[in-house]
Amino acid sequence: LRKKGYSVGVLDADITGPSIPRLMNVSNQKMITDGKNMYPVVTEDGIEIVSINLMIDENEPVVWRGPVIAGAVMQFWNEVVWSDLDYLLIDMPPGTGDVPLTVMKSLIMVSVPQDMVSMIVTKAIKMARKMGQNIIGLIENMSYITCDCCDNKIYLTDENDTQTFLKENDVELLGELPMTKQIAKLTKGESGYPEETFSKIADRVIEKVKELQ
Repeated sequence: LRKKGYSVGVLDADITGPSIPRLMNVSNQKMITDGKNMYPVVTEDGIEIVSINLMIDENEPVVWRGPVIAGAVMQFWNEVVWSDLDYLLIDMPPGTGDVPLTVMKSLIMVSVPQDMVSMIVTKAIKMARKMGQNIIGLIENMSYITCDCCDNKIYLTDENDTQTFLKENDVELLGELPMTKQIAKLTKGESGYPEETFSKIADRVIEKVKELQ
């Protein structure tokens, strides 16, 4: 989305398991606060990042109860001085607890092809719909690996399982992301993203968002 010229922010709402700073290679930086407002950390690519790990030592555990965690997310929502963003992406913890209740809006679900995870995503989809929110679609992460010899896609689970999941939940598949060895290098600041695949998925996301406007 950023490479397509959009202004993008990422809100790490997984307060007890924040991973976004490492994934975005900004874990050595800290957010600035003036006592009233907080200011996001900005990546080299110009993506604004907000995370609890940009406020405390990343190895320090957050031992808070649900309402306090939800309150922290609300602070990120209301007290951070974001720029005029086109897209704010939210990394939420799994399940249907206080944090998802706090941040539910028009959503794209990102899942991995496992029965256990699919069950959790199904709960989140049903939760969003009960709250009258839109599910734009689903992106399947770690969907397949690519053969080094012939470039064929090798799916990690039965493709029929994904189709059954999509049909049962009446949700559209916007794209599939592969599992690659390069992904493991992201925390070292090296690129592991399948650029062409991400670009196509971003186009689908933009198209679906425009349909709702």
